[in-house]
Amino acid sequence: MARRLQIRRIVGLVVLLTLAFAGLGYRLVDLQVLRHEQLGALAQHNTQREFLLEPRRGDILDAKGNLLATCVLMKAVHADPLLIAPHQVEVAQAIAPLLQMNPADVAQRLALCVQHNDQGQFVTNRDVLLKRRIPVETWQKIHAAMTNLNFGPAEKKWSKTQKNFYSQLRNQSVFARDDQLRAYPNQALAAHVLGFASGEDREIEGKVVQELCGREGIELTLDAKLKGVRGWRRTETDRGNHELVTWREEDVEARHGYNVVLTIDSFLQHELESVLGEAMEKHSPTSISGIVVRPRTGEILALATLPNYDPNNPGAASAEARRNRVVTDVAEPGSTFKIVVVSGALNDGTVRLSDPFDCEHGVFHYAGRYLHDHEPYDVLSVEHIIMKSSNIGAAKIGIKMGPARLYDYIRDYGFGQPTGIPLPGEVVGIVHPLSKWSKVSIAQIPMGQGISVTRLQMMMAMCAIANKGMLMRPMLVDRLEDSDHNVVVKYSPQRVRQVISEPTAKAMVSALKLVVSPEGTAPKAALEHYTVAGKTGTAQEVENGVYVRKYFASFVGFFPADAPELCISIMMDDPKVGYYGGQTAAPAFKQLAERAANYLNIRPEGGEEPSLADPPAPLDTQAVKTAAARSP
Repeated sequence: MARRLQIRRIVGLVVLLTLAFAGLGYRLVDLQVLRHEQLGALAQHNTQREFLLEPRRGDILDAKGNLLATCVLMKAVHADPLLIAPHQVEVAQAIAPLLQMNPADVAQRLALCVQHNDQGQFVTNRDVLLKRRIPVETWQKIHAAMTNLNFGPAEKKWSKTQKNFYSQLRNQSVFARDDQLRAYPNQALAAHVLGFASGEDREIEGKVVQELCGREGIELTLDAKLKGVRGWRRTETDRGNHELVTWREEDVEARHGYNVVLTIDSFLQHELESVLGEAMEKHSPTSISGIVVRPRTGEILALATLPNYDPNNPGAASAEARRNRVVTDVAEPGSTFKIVVVSGALNDGTVRLSDPFDCEHGVFHYAGRYLHDHEPYDVLSVEHIIMKSSNIGAAKIGIKMGPARLYDYIRDYGFGQPTGIPLPGEVVGIVHPLSKWSKVSIAQIPMGQGISVTRLQMMMAMCAIANKGMLMRPMLVDRLEDSDHNVVVKYSPQRVRQVISEPTAKAMVSALKLVVSPEGTAPKAALEHYTVAGKTGTAQEVENGVYVRKYFASFVGFFPADAPELCISIMMDDPKVGYYGGQTAAPAFKQLAERAANYLNIRPEGGEEPSLADPPAPLDTQAVKTAAARSP
């Protein structure tokens, strides 16, 4: 009996052991075979990390290396909810004030989320973005707040496991990654050239990341060169989110964006904007623009439009203030356009400077229309038609020249076509084909009516005359450099075409010199030590197809006239105090030309050295953090 009981016990024990081993075996099969891929993926999700390595956006500099746009190192603050739970509230209360966020919102973001992914696997949110573009100093305060997080007197009784958990919570649960903020240390200086860049969410390999993207100006047109190429890193981490470097699988470094070096000279840009500001106060135009170009090369040394804006805070500016009117707006040019018809007629031999034209005492009836001069001129030579800016004289030259040849020169000077400047939003103006010309067009277009051009097109046409008849492409970018300042791409001046011959250009210069004489329309543009050649413009504006009592006033000129170093244009839209180009734009030209000649040490034509003012102080390129602090 006792033996039978003993056998039963042995059998029972064997059965129990068999069942136990069977259960263990099944568990092993389940873990190692049946759910191997699922569990492996889950483990990999919790330990494997893929980091996108953001490139630094390149700087934008002026021709002398002054900083115009740069990136400030910031921090993006992240959190690991798995290391924080169940202390979301305490952590939120500690860091929310420093993040300038609502504690309840932060606590909600810190909530641990366990869910199934598309493969039916359990996954957790171990990397939650709390806020981007946090100053480094603020991140240091956040890290200190987490390190000193107090959980009460119970800490003394914590076990070793608990101490390890809270150590990870304090030191590893909230972490930061490098981030960048675009900053413009000189505030509104050259705003319409630079444009601005701001963050944009983009999905990359299933992850939503934010990158700086150019919105306007050079920031937009050269965005691909400035932004660089993103890198990535695939690695393993421990439970504390520390990288296990020996388990790093892939490591592709980011290539930082190229630096863009412009042809802009910051000092001349500052002087241009200062002169435009003074003219804005004096004449109250709706807008005012100015351009400074080196005519031999087409290099743009300064370009500005007022009103402007601060690219550190573009959201505070209206869309109108952000318009770069130099390339986006068109208007009838008025009398500045007379350089096209006169130079073309001279080039073809249709007229000579001394040829006389009857200007009809200020009223000319042609093709059913009455054309008027601002003064009752009698007979004027071609050069005096330029000097006095006679509409009737220009119209008669155009009639003698003929529509086909006038149209050819309009196109050769670049009107109706993009100039090729690397700025967004450039329009080509309105140049009707010959088939659309009316009978009076051949008389109206020579005086700058019935055609619309951009301010830059008119400037480059004048530069062609200053450059012995050669039209240049406007040059705004000098070179691209890598992050070590090695030159990657060097740009050169580009010739477009020879519009008029060199002798014709020389004849035009002699006529344009008369414009700034006491008998011309722009004596207020004359300089003491240099001869100036230029042309005024006063165009009546058109609204809804009807001429209104608003004017577009301009002066475009260059100096020294016979060996031009600079070409400068000043253009005003609807000035309220005075409206002739010679009254409004010409004085601003003179003011800027004197400052530019002094700064560039352009030798006076008489041989006398100019009395140089104190050299300009270098621009403040240390104000980047101040600019960043003002940014939203």
